[in-house]
Amino acid sequence: MGVDRPVAVVTGATGGIGRFIALGLARAGYHLVLICRDRVRAEATRAWIADTTPHSSIDLRIADLSLLSATIEIGGDIAASYSRIALLINNAGVFEAKPVTTAEGFDRVLAVNLLSPFALTRALLPSLIAHAHSRIVNVGSSTSDRARIDPDDLVLGDRWTMMRAYSQSKLALMMITFALAKRLAGTGVTANVAHPGMVATGLVRTGGIIGLAWGCLAAISLTEERGADTPLHAALAPELATVSGAYFKNRGSVLPNRQALNPPLLERVWMATERLVASPESAGQS
Repeated sequence: MGVDRPVAVVTGATGGIGRFIALGLARAGYHLVLICRDRVRAEATRAWIADTTPHSSIDLRIADLSLLSATIEIGGDIAASYSRIALLINNAGVFEAKPVTTAEGFDRVLAVNLLSPFALTRALLPSLIAHAHSRIVNVGSSTSDRARIDPDDLVLGDRWTMMRAYSQSKLALMMITFALAKRLAGTGVTANVAHPGMVATGLVRTGGIIGLAWGCLAAISLTEERGADTPLHAALAPELATVSGAYFKNRGSVLPNRQALNPPLLERVWMATERLVASPESAGQS
């Protein structure tokens, strides 16, 4: 598909910081390819962006990114439509109070926060490499700073807790990002992680004590628009054009969890993720 402006692919753009990431990219002159799960919300997002950015250019693609089959299919479709992609922002993420198993047998937190970005990025890599200079920005979380990870046990099984599942998935996402950055050295493609800060979004959708606590935190959290700032900075700042394998908070590069600085461990997490993506039958093994 021929377009006269750089192409940016964004996931999770119908709510939270994703809407404002998409809006910022539209204002920066990108042609947006938004991967959305719900058609109605996707159309509402397109209308909202068009209302503030009349000359925006948006291609909506509908897919459930909790399913690897759907992720791989939509990635292939987008790569077939766009031979050159300037930017990929893997923003979609979930936080669950209780474990939810997808139709493919994966824990949904693991599937959406780690396996789907891995599979989508891999599907789009030829188009990203074909662009003269391109960027991959994975939206992380400061919960990764205190997380622990065992590459042989990415599937938590009976050890699942809401914070362990979320923080480990975000640490694993960071680690595969850093491993990818090394693999992409010399290609002109950069790969970085951006923490948006504590943002008042709809990420936590549950009642009870957890929902109440999240509601209280929301009162002192960043707005969704403010939360989009650091991911957009990582995506657009000219001075970051060649920076790769970095972790950003508040627009600045910071030290990550020290496990993410261990090259052999990075490779083990990469290989474990690759095995899960290639072999969904491993989903239920603990």
